[in-house]
Amino acid sequence: MEAVRRWARALARGAVPVGLGLLLWAAVGAGEQRRQETLKALPEVTAELLAQRRRHNELVMAALREAAETDENVARRPVPWRK
Repeated sequence: MEAVRRWARALARGAVPVGLGLLLWAAVGAGEQRRQETLKALPEVTAELLAQRRRHNELVMAALREAAETDENVARRPVPWRK
């Protein structure tokens, strides 16, 4: 009987942090969805602005990709980068 009580206590001690983690994960996930919906509803978010952001992200990713493929310090290049 004592072993059953110890197992129950150990199970409860393990389940409490897992339950709290799941609760926090659900709360953060719902907040993220709400944030995404709010950002989409902003009046200053236009197709042109999104295209500019997308292009900027593509340029940043291209620079990171190039930096990963070369041994040269690409951060020390002159500002108008040339490939």
